[in-house]
Amino acid sequence: MERLLIRAQEAAYRFSLLVCGHPEDAEDVMQDALLKTYQHVSQITDPAAFRTWLYTTVRNACLMKRRLHAGEPSHFESIDRGRESADGETTVIDVADSARPADERMMDGWIDRRLRKALHALPPAYRLIIVMREIDGLSTREVATVTGISEANVKQRLHRARVMLRRQLEPS
Repeated sequence: MERLLIRAQEAAYRFSLLVCGHPEDAEDVMQDALLKTYQHVSQITDPAAFRTWLYTTVRNACLMKRRLHAGEPSHFESIDRGRESADGETTVIDVADSARPADERMMDGWIDRRLRKALHALPPAYRLIIVMREIDGLSTREVATVTGISEANVKQRLHRARVMLRRQLEPS
């Protein structure tokens, strides 16, 4: 078994490098696949199916690795070391602050508190309708199904809730 896995290691690494694309990921995937192959080798009844089974295991391990790293950038640059140009000079990497300005965040917090207070002042039946329809994005039919009232009644309550909210949010 050990000799078989040693011979399979090179093929598994080459295949995992093709599927994963990154040498570090390929190394991890190959090790995972060989471990799974070792653990489940007794399930392989046909020796000719070993290679197919190994490739399938590598492919699945690579897909699982991709799922774990979904949304991550393909590579990272160190902002401490800077970026080296073609002529050998190092340039400083300046990272823009993606956070919203403090005054906008403060206004959002103020608006959020006002809206929450206005929503809390609504009667529960109206609050439920407006939250499901306007905040959660449910359709009129879905709100009617959830609440057990007719679609016409949902529309009527939604209109009344909007009017009440508008009055609550108007400056005094």
